[in-house]
Amino acid sequence: MTKIANVGVGGKNPVRIMGILNTSPESFYKKSIHTIKNDVKNSVKQMENDGADFIDIGGMSTAPYLTTVVSEKIETKRLLDAIKIVQNSSNLPISIDTCRANVARIVLEQGIDIINDISGLKFDKKMKDVISEFIPSLILCAYDSKTVLGNDVTLTKKLLGDSLKIAEKSQIPSEKIVLDPAIGFFRKTGKGPLFTKIKTDWLKRDLSIIKNLKSIKQKFPLLVSVSNKSFVGEIISKDNPSDRIFGSVAAEAISVLNGADIIRTHNVDATKDAITIASKLIK
Repeated sequence: MTKIANVGVGGKNPVRIMGILNTSPESFYKKSIHTIKNDVKNSVKQMENDGADFIDIGGMSTAPYLTTVVSEKIETKRLLDAIKIVQNSSNLPISIDTCRANVARIVLEQGIDIINDISGLKFDKKMKDVISEFIPSLILCAYDSKTVLGNDVTLTKKLLGDSLKIAEKSQIPSEKIVLDPAIGFFRKTGKGPLFTKIKTDWLKRDLSIIKNLKSIKQKFPLLVSVSNKSFVGEIISKDNPSDRIFGSVAAEAISVLNGADIIRTHNVDATKDAITIASKLIK
């Protein structure tokens, strides 16, 4: 059975919720940004009270359409400041959203349980050495540094398979791995380095992936992160991410019906209600 930071996921376990805490002022969803101590503390306590099972902390935005790269020093400081506050105010397991090996090493030395690498261990070649040393739980996202071609679902499965091979060589037990099909990270163009270039329609790709989650997950639990993302805004014609909560919750509920095991979200309270209902309607 898969356990992420000793929390059972997938199988007969309930659908889990990962609350998002961003410490990066450049992040696309401004309501998720918390940089002041009391704001971080209050946000985490609220997410815990609302039903979050994990807290995912980010120190650098990775939205493909924004220029958001910061130095490792800045990313690390943001994360360490937030980790200290969260550890002192909550018992929830902490996931760190980073794809940089030096950053991962420093946070793992602070007792962090989960590394959420949106590059699937591919962006920083030293990441495999760090995870081999610490053996954390992993969230592996579909990613390629080159332009990719092919069927969306088949390609996503292949890219995830490549990351699984890296994790296996790094001695990470399969029971500590969750897969993420990378909603929002396949684009024709972008300003940041952390997205996969495709030549086809990115919206159709994201919709195809959500429709085919059961095929993609195979034997691994699946994390889906659609909260306030561009495809939701595109469908409901809402340019401002703050106006996408209803569309996000609908997409999250459908993702659960289609096989998602963890929902990563900015809107823990609303998401909790949606997945509770969706879970009762699974055949």
